[in-house]
This record gives sequence, C-alpha cells and structure tokens, in this order.
Amino acid sequence: MQKKSQNMAASLSSLTPQISISKFIADHPHLTLLERNCNTMKDLKKLHAHLIKTGLSKDTIAISRVLAFCIKSPAGDINYAYSVFTRIKNQNIFSWNTIIRGFSQSSSPHNAIYLFIDMLVNSPIQPQRLTYPSVFKAYAQLGLAQEGSQLHGRVIKLGLEFDPFIRNTIIYMYANSGFLSDANKIFNEDKTFDVVAWNSMILGLAKSGKIDECRRLFDKMGSRTVVSWNTMISGYVRKGKLMDAFQLFEEMAEKRINPNEFTAVSLLNASAQLGALEQGEWIHRYICKNNFELNAVIVTAIVDMYCKCGAIEKARQVFEISPKRALSCWNSMILGLANNGYEDEAIQLFSELVLLNIEPDDVTFLGVLTACIYLGCVHKARDFFWSMTRTYKIEPSIKHYGCMVEVLGQAGLLTEVEEFITSMPIEPDAIIWGSLLSACRKHGNVEMAKRAAKHARELDMNDSSGYILMANVYAASGQFESSVRQRISMKQHRILKERGCSSIEVGGVVHEFASGGRMYPEVQELIQVL
Repeated sequence: MQKKSQNMAASLSSLTPQISISKFIADHPHLTLLERNCNTMKDLKKLHAHLIKTGLSKDTIAISRVLAFCIKSPAGDINYAYSVFTRIKNQNIFSWNTIIRGFSQSSSPHNAIYLFIDMLVNSPIQPQRLTYPSVFKAYAQLGLAQEGSQLHGRVIKLGLEFDPFIRNTIIYMYANSGFLSDANKIFNEDKTFDVVAWNSMILGLAKSGKIDECRRLFDKMGSRTVVSWNTMISGYVRKGKLMDAFQLFEEMAEKRINPNEFTAVSLLNASAQLGALEQGEWIHRYICKNNFELNAVIVTAIVDMYCKCGAIEKARQVFEISPKRALSCWNSMILGLANNGYEDEAIQLFSELVLLNIEPDDVTFLGVLTACIYLGCVHKARDFFWSMTRTYKIEPSIKHYGCMVEVLGQAGLLTEVEEFITSMPIEPDAIIWGSLLSACRKHGNVEMAKRAAKHARELDMNDSSGYILMANVYAASGQFESSVRQRISMKQHRILKERGCSSIEVGGVVHEFASGGRMYPEVQELIQVL
C-alpha cells in the first residue's frame, strides 16, 4: 500500500507541469479543504498528516499550499512553515520566495536575510525578481539600510533597479531606517512613483521627526490611501502635535476616507496624551459601531486611553470583557490602577497575571514599582525589584532605578538612597538626582542635597530643576538667604524655568493653555470670569 502511494505521488509530480494548479487542487479533496475550509493550525496539521500518509506531500504543488497557509493565514505559524520548507526535497522558486517573505514579515526578519544568503550560496535555485522585495523589507524591519545597500548594488548590476516592486521596497528600506537622503535620491529620480513610494517617504520623514516636511509631501500627493492618512496622523501624535492629529482626522472624514484600526489606535493615543475623555469615548464607540476586530493592539490602546483619562472603571470594564488580553494590555491596566489611586488593586492584578503563568516584562514591573511609590511600601518594592532581576532576569532600566530611589527617599532612607544611586551600573540621570533632592527637602538633609544638586547640574547646566529644588531645600530648612541666592544664580546664568501647560476638554474640543500665556482668543474672557 505504501509503495502504491509513493508511485501515485511520483506520477503526480511528473504530471504537474502539464496541468493547471487549480485543476490539480480541485482533483484532490484534501487540498480543496485546505484552500477553502482550513482556518487554524490544528486543521492544517491534520490535513498535512493526511498528505504525508498518502505520499502527496512529496508533490511540489501540494506541499506549497501547506507552506503558503502557514505564511499567509492570520492563524499561520512561521516556525511550522520553516519545518515544512526544510523537508521539501525539490525546493522551487515559489517555496523559497514564500519562506523568505514569511520571515520578512515576522518578528525575526533576520532569518529572511539568512535564508536569502543560503539560497545564493547553496541552492541551485537563484533569486528572481519577486525574491528581492522581501529581503529589502527584512533589512527595513531591522533598520539595516547600510547593509541593505549592498543588495541594492546587486540589484543595479542585475538591471532590476527600475522594477516598481523592487524600487518601492528599496525606498522603504532607506526611509524606514532613517537614511532619508538615500531614499530621496531614488524618489526624486522619477516623478511617476506610485502611492506606495510616497507613503514610504512620508513614513521616513515622520519617524525622523521632520513633521513639517512630512506634511508638505503629504499635501503634494496626487492620490492618498488610508495608509497615507494614518502615517501622517501617527506622525503628528509621535511628535506631540495632538491637535493637528485630530484636525487631520476631521479632514479625512470630510473626504470620506474610512478610518481603520491603525487610525483608531493613533487617535486613542492622542486622546490619552491629552486626557481628552470625550474624544476617546467617541473613538471607542466608532470602533464598536464599525465592528473593528478587538485585537490586542486596539484593546490595549482603549484601556490605556481610559486609564490616562482617569476613567479607571471604564478601563476595567474593557479589560475584563476583552477576549484577547496580551501582556501589553495587562501592563496598561496595572499602570493605570497604580497611577489612579488603586495601588493595592495594581499589585493584586500583578499576582493574577503570575498565577496565569504569563511572564511579566520590564513594563509590568514598572507598574508595580509605581504602585509601591504611592503606597510608600519599601519592602514590597524591594521584593519586586529582586524578583525582576533574579527570578525573571530582567535588566532594570533608568525608570526602574528611579522608582526605587523615589520609594526609598520617601521613607527617609537617604543614606541607602545615595549608596543605591552611586552603585547603579548605569549613569544616573537628572530625574534620579532630582528625586534625591526632593527627598532631602522633605527630610531636611541640606548637605546631601548639595551633592545631589551638583550632580544634576553637571548633567545639564541649562536645566532649571536643580536650582529650583535646591532653593526649595534651603527654604524648607529656614535658610532663606541661600534660597534666594540659588534663584539669583539661576537668573545670572540665564536659565529659564520651563513653562507649565494644561488642557481642558469642553464639548469634545480640547483647549490647551500655557503658563503666563495671553495669546489664546478667549483668554480675556476667561480672566474676567476668574
């Protein structure tokens, strides 16, 4: 029976060149099932097992459909795809292109580059026109445009540099990696580029913070896709120009461009940063009304928005009913609870996460350490810090060290704090020294405050916080002349205190104010009311 199956597979392979792929699939029910009814990896593995049992897995077309499902399906598995690929005896250009493309879109794009090199060196099948875009995308994902430029040189030698697909991905690689002059050089060579190339240039400018240039290019576009709008909106959000992001969204709506989940996430982030609850609620309703998939990214953005807007109960509701709670969602909820006066609940949620065998990351520990600051609980902070470094082998960042300085300083353990700072394996920043200064003010240790202020000024001579905090330390200890001298010294060095700003949402519109500002249109009316 086994021999008969193998003979059948061999005959099928010999027939493959003479018959169409669609007819071949239609003639084999299990391949038809794979194409039309396979929705999960569990389904795929059952069908794959049958193909192996019948010997059909040795046919190029049959196994290529298994490989394609693993790569293209949302339920696919890149590792299973690679396992399938390595077992294909006669790998063709389709199988090579499929596996390289799969890795270029995965969380390990470097494997796409390794496979491409393996293909060049060890395979009788050589790269073709459709191979190169995936490799350039892998270089783009890794931000390795300098290394990718060597592949660009190969493409030029092969005479493929004017292929639109290849050219677009070369521009994307340079732009996404911050090599804007190289991207612009190619982009300016031909004014007939399609919208994909324009989008790549806008993305590169937005990521590099050149938001005004980005907007000028956006306004020049002959046609725009939703990707163009999303890139521009997210660029504004990343740059902190949140009102511009909302205004562009209104323009998008006026032109009847339908937003997608990426638009929603950018606007939720903007609402979170502004504390614009009404705007955020409207976006949440829009997501539900338009049946957006509540994936981990969107759920996290909604939870984060409600937490940062102070609507902690609404954040909890979304978190509890969410079908997909990634670690990022847990982190947003823990941080939200910690920052909104629910410190014990934040620590309890951390315990639930651990009980579910979800491994916390650096952000998770930042959340529980923040809760410890507000609780003033030194022993719990020490336990979490120890667990993070020893149990989970997570390297603390400057923020984690800052939390420990804050909690120890609040408790008046100033000597321990100073020793902790000086023993840090990374250079303390001005915020760390500022935390020690604040603790010295609270507990009246002027001498230690002087040392902390000196360190803060050495880091940034133009930063006003060191002077102001030291002046406050002197004032709190009754040394008012020394306090005044600090402020005079600050003026003599022409160091300005950073102006404070605030915002308020009225009728779904966010109004921003700066300290001492008089340029807001309704400012005189507001002053009269006050």
